[in-house]
Amino acid sequence: MHLHPPSLSLLVLLVAGAAVVCVAVTTTTTLHAFRGCAVREFSFVAQKPGCRGLRITTEACWGRCHTWEKPVPDPPYIHRHHRVCTYSRTRHMTARLPGCQPSISPLYHYPMALHCHCAVCSTQDTECETF
Repeated sequence: MHLHPPSLSLLVLLVAGAAVVCVAVTTTTTLHAFRGCAVREFSFVAQKPGCRGLRITTEACWGRCHTWEKPVPDPPYIHRHHRVCTYSRTRHMTARLPGCQPSISPLYHYPMALHCHCAVCSTQDTECETF
């Protein structure tokens, strides 16, 4: 798969139970040249109350998937087929946050993407946003 210079990128984050701040995707692919779902490197600052933040670089799902809507004569009057690039296999990772108060566990758990696919966005394990 040949990828082209940077342009625009999409990212789906798994909910890790603590705050994820300052998400930045690093990519050399344009959405105009790439259709599908791929594992890409990205960095974020992991934070939780009582600890200092830590910049983490890991792998996440990136891309775009085929989606469509069409009107239908009966309620709800529209048939939707929306798919997002999301995780199909992950590895659970753990980082140790610096400067935690004595009563706070410094362990921060987050997913690392091993394989991605186009699927319906599930709020059970993914932060689904509508723009």
